[in-house]
Amino acid sequence: MTLAEAKSRHDDLATQLRHHDHLYYVQSKPEISDRDYDRLYRELVDLETQFPELLTPDSPTQRVSESPIKAFKPVQHRVSMLSLDNTYSQEEVRQFVARVQRIVPNEKLEWTVEPKVDGLAVNLTYENGKLIVGATRGDGTIGDDITANLKTIRSIPLTLKKPEKKASPKSKDESDLFGDSSASSLPRVLEVRGEVYMSRAGFQKLNAERIAAGEEAFQNPRNSAAGSLKQLDPRIVAKRPLNALFYGVGAFEGDLAPDTHHGWIKWLAELGFKTPEKIWVCQSEDELLNAINELDKIRHDFPYETDGAVIKLNNFDLREKVGYTTKAPRWAMAYKYAAEQAETKLNGITIQVGRTGILTPVAKLEPVFLAGSTVKRATLHNEDEIKRKDIRIGDTVIIEKAGEVIPAVIAVVESKRPTSAHPFDFQKHIHNKCPVCGGPISRDPQYVAWRCENLLCPAQTTRRIEFFTARGALDIESVGGIVADKVVERGLVREPLDLFELTLEKLATLNLGTDDAARVFGPKNAEKAIRALERAKTAPLSRWLFALAIPEVGKTTADQLASFHSTIEDVAQSQLLRDVVDYHDKSEEARKVRRENPTLHEQLKAELDAIIQRLTDAGFADRSQGKADGIVTEVGPVVAKSVLDYFASSAGKTVIKRMHELGITPTSQKVEVSKKAGLPFSGKTFVLTGTLPTMSREEASARITKLGGKVTGSVSKNTSYVLAGAEAGSKLEKAQALGVTVLDESAFLKMCE
Repeated sequence: MTLAEAKSRHDDLATQLRHHDHLYYVQSKPEISDRDYDRLYRELVDLETQFPELLTPDSPTQRVSESPIKAFKPVQHRVSMLSLDNTYSQEEVRQFVARVQRIVPNEKLEWTVEPKVDGLAVNLTYENGKLIVGATRGDGTIGDDITANLKTIRSIPLTLKKPEKKASPKSKDESDLFGDSSASSLPRVLEVRGEVYMSRAGFQKLNAERIAAGEEAFQNPRNSAAGSLKQLDPRIVAKRPLNALFYGVGAFEGDLAPDTHHGWIKWLAELGFKTPEKIWVCQSEDELLNAINELDKIRHDFPYETDGAVIKLNNFDLREKVGYTTKAPRWAMAYKYAAEQAETKLNGITIQVGRTGILTPVAKLEPVFLAGSTVKRATLHNEDEIKRKDIRIGDTVIIEKAGEVIPAVIAVVESKRPTSAHPFDFQKHIHNKCPVCGGPISRDPQYVAWRCENLLCPAQTTRRIEFFTARGALDIESVGGIVADKVVERGLVREPLDLFELTLEKLATLNLGTDDAARVFGPKNAEKAIRALERAKTAPLSRWLFALAIPEVGKTTADQLASFHSTIEDVAQSQLLRDVVDYHDKSEEARKVRRENPTLHEQLKAELDAIIQRLTDAGFADRSQGKADGIVTEVGPVVAKSVLDYFASSAGKTVIKRMHELGITPTSQKVEVSKKAGLPFSGKTFVLTGTLPTMSREEASARITKLGGKVTGSVSKNTSYVLAGAEAGSKLEKAQALGVTVLDESAFLKMCE
């Protein structure tokens, strides 16, 4: 075969495979069998092997990259991807329509209604019909370049189909598409917006395969799709049942473009994109509301999850007249459907034990179909919720999916209660002991929950290891998830620090499957895990303090503890923490004896002044703050006492001893007081909200703390800055209402410089 003959055959094979991909993945109408498709595909691979010069980036054989990338690069959208305002009220939809009409009072408004797919928003850029880059939404301006992952999704065309040329519009539909003209050429530049999702059927099949392989099941389709696209290895992504649906455009450079949204949807379908199953064009407010109601009736028949209806002004010229707010178009709105409810019988209550020992009641239900899936279990939250709702075994209950994901029991149908149903007694139900290890339990009044007191409880061991190895803790992800379950199940690990005694041989031969269907971890994975464990030995002190799951110690608290102490032994014996506890205790005592014993009161006041002076000298307190106690860190008396109690306990002492024996020396992050005052964020308080384009919240928090700032969880008038990313919520709104300075990632990074 000559090169010319090979090229001709290559073009023919590529065209056939693209055609069959479109029929199978977009239209769900396959024309040939899988065997015949594989035959064509193998012939194309053989041709490209024999004639490497025929290999092109848009070849059907190039959907899956053979090697993982190191990190996602940021990419700027040519036209911003704005978010939509939401509503749950049809009355607010009417107000929205009236508001738009007031802006263009003399115009006849036409609306479109389409399903709101519950997936991950993406933006694809094509140049001259070729896919150049695919990105996440990010903050609306800059997203992550996930081109390699998106290319694995076969419903996404790598090369656009050339539209058929039409001499002139023969119908209103064609006229809607391009006004009074027609287009047959591909645009020079086209940004296409849509959602990547995992179908319900694909999600169920994937989970069944994971469970059969001894792996942990995924929680829901949306998170599974989002998590898949965050994988650095496209080969993993290619194995996930992902699909994509497209409904909009950003940048466009071409000879002619549709002048309506409905026209764009039809043209996108002509170009080869999968578009919404149904779209309504509405001439009036009543038609619009009828479309929303009709969509609600049929949306669960769609192959993907939906959580609402998207309403858009159809005419593009009118959209420009109506305009935009700072974060959303004025001509569009998302109507969210209320969570679907179902009635079923409560057959029993089981008690689960979490990583911190919290005992959580879970309802065992008569299986019932709800919001697209069969529900057999639902959360009951805690003992107080069961009492408040008077939930009893045998009751008929109403359940709903909170956020269309987590089923919860929201009420009891008392009229259907059997006479044999008795009030639920939490302690009696579990015989006043942990249902997993049989250890003692106690009521935690702060969290309205019962807790297993046995730190070696098997249920807590797995959860503690998962927490210990998580990205936000010691970042040893190679031994999290199913590996954590199996090292506990096989008796190799009883507590997190046992991980550091694992050998290459033990890990390499670890069976992640079952005795009947073994699946070993393997030497390459074992080497990766051992290297990760070795790196963790010198991880920053703040990460170690967080990873140990000390009660009351979150990430912010851990960061602040680490900035005032050099070693973990310093934290365990901290005079600062003792001073915080003493200050609180003596303040209480001084308040009680103020009138009865003035002499003692004056003595206590002097002691309090001495304590606050020591704390001020250390940077833990600031007399100028005007607070009652002057303490300016997140480490108050409750946290301080919890930390001291933990390290004073036998378990805490064992942790420090074993860390020393294992050669674990966390890296110091202590900053001297004299240097803190000169740091750029000294005295500044930050609140983080939304998803940042190029860094995680943990990374942003670490930068803030390193530069002398403080990260808190809530916005107040004392907040210095709010760092906001994509899908920022109520914190951003509160910051704007209070006049707090809002930063995007770009402005934040400039400040860091």
